[in-house]
Amino acid sequence: MNELTTDLKSLHEATLNNLKSSKANNTLRAYKSDFKDFGVFCSKHGLNSLPSEPKIVSLYLTHLSKNSKISTLRRRLVSISMVHKLKGHYLDTKHPIIVENLMGIRRVKGSIQIGKKPILINHLKSIINVINEQKYEESKKLRDKSIILIGFGGGFRRTELISIDHEDLEFVHEGLKITIKRSKTDQFGEGMIKGLPYFTNEIYCPVVNLKKWLEVSKIKSGPIFRRFSKGSSLTDKRLTDQSVVLLMKEYLNLAGIENKDFAGHSLRSGFATVAAESGADERSIMATTGHKTTQMVRRYIKEANIFKNNALNKIKI
Repeated sequence: MNELTTDLKSLHEATLNNLKSSKANNTLRAYKSDFKDFGVFCSKHGLNSLPSEPKIVSLYLTHLSKNSKISTLRRRLVSISMVHKLKGHYLDTKHPIIVENLMGIRRVKGSIQIGKKPILINHLKSIINVINEQKYEESKKLRDKSIILIGFGGGFRRTELISIDHEDLEFVHEGLKITIKRSKTDQFGEGMIKGLPYFTNEIYCPVVNLKKWLEVSKIKSGPIFRRFSKGSSLTDKRLTDQSVVLLMKEYLNLAGIENKDFAGHSLRSGFATVAAESGADERSIMATTGHKTTQMVRRYIKEANIFKNNALNKIKI
């Protein structure tokens, strides 16, 4: 009997580990952070957060709706549901009191989402030009230019960008192949390969700049984008995804561009927008960015073509 109990206990622990492993660490952290806010709300009003019930969750969503977007409400609902599942509790997120409440909130607030600005070609050139003008060490300038140009050229997410190792690179005659081992939409680590061709203008070429950075830094293995110590010595520590945002905002500011409407996603959305403006179809854009659905890519294409396909162009005044 003791052996059976021990066996069941180990199976239970293994099952919990499998459930946790089904989600990326960043996703689990987001669930915990979202659920913590829900817990504070419940505690404040004397309600149960775990296990909870649809009525309480609906009240929380109404509370959130005063200062949050619909997308935030939906994400919090997913987080609350997933924490319940991981803890072995059932929560009916399809209950009418939740579904109808969300529909009502959506109608009152509207569902349009104002995204952060994309980094377009003029922004990209301004950033690279202003980096070249700085009195920084050449190594720092090469690193920062490589981060911006590779991030834009490959339509990378920040986490993908800072996760690139030297072992993931393959320089070929046409340009550069980068293996992405895992990404937000590739939870099982199937991986993908992104190809970055050489640009005609070497100043803004991601491949040329990365080659120069690797030569100067002498990086032969491990992370290619690393931190500098206070003494300007290169460490073996990988940059954080937040570092990419801070770098980009710093150089936008130095270039005289208001940076508050730009974010880490701006490099990725910038690539997709510029590619769409240049006539690339959604399939080729998705092949580079790794988007799994067309919804977001079609939004980039629609925004890119807002003037190109404008009916007002047909009117002669």
